[in-house]
Amino acid sequence: MDILHLSTSDIEGGAARAAYRLHSALRHIGVNSHMLVQSRASRDATVSAAYHKQSLGAIGARLRPSADRLPLAAYRNAGSAHFSTQWIPESIAQQVRRRAPNVVHLHWICDGYLQIESLPRMGQPLVWTLHDMWGFTGGCHYSEGCDRYRDACGRCPQLPSGRERDVSRWVWWRKARAWRHWPVVVVSPSRWLAERAQQSSLLSGLPVHVIPHGLDLALYRPVERNRARALLRIPEDGRRLVVFGAISAAADRRKGFDLFGQAIARLNQSEWADRVRLATFGADPSEIKSDLGMASTHLGVLRDDLSLVLAYSAADAMVVPSREEAFGQTASEALACGAPVVCFDTSGLREIVDHGINGYRAVCYDVDDLARGIAWAVEHEPRMQLLARQAREKAQRVFSLDAQARAHERLYREILDAN
Repeated sequence: MDILHLSTSDIEGGAARAAYRLHSALRHIGVNSHMLVQSRASRDATVSAAYHKQSLGAIGARLRPSADRLPLAAYRNAGSAHFSTQWIPESIAQQVRRRAPNVVHLHWICDGYLQIESLPRMGQPLVWTLHDMWGFTGGCHYSEGCDRYRDACGRCPQLPSGRERDVSRWVWWRKARAWRHWPVVVVSPSRWLAERAQQSSLLSGLPVHVIPHGLDLALYRPVERNRARALLRIPEDGRRLVVFGAISAAADRRKGFDLFGQAIARLNQSEWADRVRLATFGADPSEIKSDLGMASTHLGVLRDDLSLVLAYSAADAMVVPSREEAFGQTASEALACGAPVVCFDTSGLREIVDHGINGYRAVCYDVDDLARGIAWAVEHEPRMQLLARQAREKAQRVFSLDAQARAHERLYREILDAN
């Protein structure tokens, strides 16, 4: 069975890492899996760049993310919006047809990689793993509470726009026209995202399979806490260590760094002020502009699995204060390393963190309750040990990479049998 994964990148970004992990796990169980990407960062021979180095196509690939935003130029305040129009023509469908895999598996395909209109032209059975909400919106990657994707978008609050016929309506219309009668099989890493896809005007009526993202649990496992802290050069001063980290941790409002800062400010006004040390990662130091007011260590951008394992293993509690997450790999990775997770009771995170068992789910966006959750998670040593053990058990039970790969293998066979 030949599977070809299409992803904007192989290992840069959370969605890319999830796609690459699945690809690697499929090969491990004997599936002939390959990736075709716009931006190749690994040295894996089973991953190919869509455009050869030094070619005009490769030069164009570097320009595509910026060019994809050109339709937003008319919206003066759209600069920070995470919004993809996918209007740029490309030749990926022709490459796919030449390769002739049994199944094409789409992942996160934005930043100008695949044009909306080219998706149904691949010529093979298609599976699409949703890594955010873009697949069924008029261009935004998270709706931030807006439900206009259930109709036809327009008057997009993220641009912001007061016109019905704005860029979001244009993107939605192009999807609706190109994807009519498109027999794609949709995979979601969470029930939360699956429900929203099924409520959307674009993907309602299509089958949606929920398969959580998996982890290599031989790699993502607890490392002895003091050893992890020593390797990361975190002072051992008897304080509880609370960790926060994410890709673009401070720059992406959705990740909730501002809410984390407010919760820490509450702790700073309590008896916890001198009992907690913070560690942050995932952002350039220049992005962490606010003084969190507590003893802290910034670990920088962690690009490899081992560094992430050490950061999670060093933590007494991992805080994931995101406003929305399609899944929340930071949370699942932390649980696998024995770090209980404190988060808000929102989106995909509520399927990862079991309140009072392997973490704490605070009332949505209530920073006082988030602060209470952090204190609760690190308050008593016996509870900390129990939470850590139950965190690892949840990961072993639900987030096995082998189980994810075998679930996909079964899905591929069902699709091929039906065709």
